[in-house]
Amino acid sequence: MASYIPSIGMEVHAELATRSKMFCRCEVAFGGEPNTRTCPICLGLPGTLPVPNRRAIEMVIRTALALNCKIAMRSVFHRKNYFYPDLPKGYQVTQYGETNPLGYQGYLDIGTKRIRIRRVHLEEDTGKLMHLGTGESGVDYNRAGTPLMEIVTDYPPDIENEEEAKEYLVQLRQILLYLGVCDGKMEEGSLRCEPNVSVRLAGSDELGTKTELKNLNSFRSVQMGSAYEIKRQVAILEEGGKVQQETRGWNEQQEASYLMRVKEEENDYRYFPDPDLIPMCFDEAYIESLRAGLPELPLAKQRRYREQLGLGEYEAGWITTDVEWVAFFEEALAGGGEAKAITNWMTSDLSKLLNGAGISVGQSKVSPGHLVDLVRLQENGTISGKMAKALLGDVFNTGKMPSELVEEQGASQINDEATIRVVVAEVLGENEETVAKFKGGNLGSRGFLVGLVLKKTQGRANPQLVQKIVGEALE
Repeated sequence: MASYIPSIGMEVHAELATRSKMFCRCEVAFGGEPNTRTCPICLGLPGTLPVPNRRAIEMVIRTALALNCKIAMRSVFHRKNYFYPDLPKGYQVTQYGETNPLGYQGYLDIGTKRIRIRRVHLEEDTGKLMHLGTGESGVDYNRAGTPLMEIVTDYPPDIENEEEAKEYLVQLRQILLYLGVCDGKMEEGSLRCEPNVSVRLAGSDELGTKTELKNLNSFRSVQMGSAYEIKRQVAILEEGGKVQQETRGWNEQQEASYLMRVKEEENDYRYFPDPDLIPMCFDEAYIESLRAGLPELPLAKQRRYREQLGLGEYEAGWITTDVEWVAFFEEALAGGGEAKAITNWMTSDLSKLLNGAGISVGQSKVSPGHLVDLVRLQENGTISGKMAKALLGDVFNTGKMPSELVEEQGASQINDEATIRVVVAEVLGENEETVAKFKGGNLGSRGFLVGLVLKKTQGRANPQLVQKIVGEALE
């Protein structure tokens, strides 16, 4: 393995979060009764004419800008001709060429490594083949014509192992979610990845023959599938064989790839400009207006959280992995929450409650305002840290404000020294043997007595005051 260098090119397909399809008004949605969201246009019936979806075009340009691409000020749609049952027109409307796609010559940084992006282009999705238990096959055209963005890395590839391939997809998905152009639901096929894997001998500049893994829909599949293909190709070469240019599927259960078909060459698709669609032409003012509307992206947000809010690298990275967490965190800050305190609750107790219930933060009853209220109660000494943890569980179940629950339960922290001294005196009087042990040099007995005081006050006594008063009483 050490004498071979892998190269992995990545083709990522993202279904755009538009309300209607690319060239007609049919609704875009997941699932549903087959063939109920179709019309003569997306079925490719004779005599129909397509009308491009302006919103889809804007989404692709915004993505291209976020990926540091050049923008084609004049761009045309092409027909890619091939004949599969899930392609009702017999061709796919897509974009072809080096500088014609809406975005080209960009890059995405993963850690300290820059991954060059060759193109970001717009096309339409195919239908979906369904292999039935009877041995027959059906086709659902609900997905046919859905706006599809394809993001392709440059050649020769910059990705050299399966970990980089996975991290590239993780970072790219985050950007798409921040932009709001794709829901990123890989399990539903909204985001699909096709690694193109090859290996070459160390010292050789000539890339090996590549194989394409088709339609992978999880980070794990991308990582494991790429690793498997690298090992498979090395084994073939070590045995004196030749790697064939193929399209291969991935069997998640067997953790192995399998042959689907021999890979087509580019000229097999007979690309030519679509005569039914006029060129798209843009001016600088329009492109700059889209650039100005881009949100703060994950890496920039992480940097700001570290430099301006004092968060650690782990905390900043953890929050920015999910757009819901980011929205929750920033709303809590806007409500007066202290960044580190809010982060500590989000990354620990709140996260555990959500994982236990199997829901996202957006689905829970805990709002940013709840967390801000909880932190304030703890900071002003109304409740202790232990009480706050218990209180968060009540908030999670009821949706009530923490201050409201404290008032209802009469569960505020006891900060009155005189009250605590009475309880301490009672505990020491009831535990003379333990006091004697302390006097005999067993200093650990002090902690035991502190615990008894806290237990007797049902955890409401201020722990710092209890420590102080118990120490004074023992002395």
